[in-house]
Amino acid sequence: MKKITKCVILAAGYGTRFLPATKAQPKEMLPIVDKPVIQYLVEEAVDSGILDIIIVTGRGKRSIEDHFDKSFELEQTLVEKGKTQELAQVEHVSSLANIAYVRQPLPRGDGDALLYAQRFLGDEPFLLLFGDDIVMHDVPASKQLIDAFYRKQSPIICIERVSDSRVSSYGIIESSYSDGRTHRVEKFLEKPEPSETESRLGAVGKYVLTSDIFDYVKVAGNSTGGERRLADGFVEMLRDRDIYGYEIEGKRYDTGDKFGFLKATIDYALERPELAEKLKEFMKSRI
Repeated sequence: MKKITKCVILAAGYGTRFLPATKAQPKEMLPIVDKPVIQYLVEEAVDSGILDIIIVTGRGKRSIEDHFDKSFELEQTLVEKGKTQELAQVEHVSSLANIAYVRQPLPRGDGDALLYAQRFLGDEPFLLLFGDDIVMHDVPASKQLIDAFYRKQSPIICIERVSDSRVSSYGIIESSYSDGRTHRVEKFLEKPEPSETESRLGAVGKYVLTSDIFDYVKVAGNSTGGERRLADGFVEMLRDRDIYGYEIEGKRYDTGDKFGFLKATIDYALERPELAEKLKEFMKSRI
């Protein structure tokens, strides 16, 4: 099995759940404390051994490119003012990885967005990250999935156990064989009602995929509403080969959801020594 050296990040959505904040800025650029969500994802990939990253963007997402680009004027200003700590932070961002960008012209589904990255990947397996999910753990979630991929030599879907009330918000994995945290996928159900399945294994926006996923997404075609969906590609792939779900270790945050975004902001702030005590005192005063 070829080594995984590339990552695709899908960041083409409109972010309608955060309007009006996302009317003029990408949801992926909303900061958790002082770092945009998409930087957490890039750092996760880098910390998992990946340096080549393709970000699929859409209209109005230029600030993502600017964020990871070099900023000569800002860096020179920081040098002149002697702000060495801030300069190091800025230089770190622009040197994180080799990043390429491709634009999805119209919002036609996550499967369609993925197809725009195909030419960058060839026949290599790759890491796929959606722009909303970050996980707090000593071992990056992406590395956990990559290790599972090497063990099983099959596509891996990141999963977590969800409550009954959240089943209809997730793609749900049904499995009849489990080995610890690894579950062989028997069925992939897109947002079923809780009464329609006994499984509570929900798919999270992180995957390790083989290059044939592009063919299966194309074979699946468009779903209702004219979108191509990655989930439909998995349904087609299951007819021919094994797919596994892996229950990641760590605390996962859906930063595309307002409450999930707030939880992430609080928890990551509590990990910062300069903020933790002041935040704790403030929270005590408000509760």
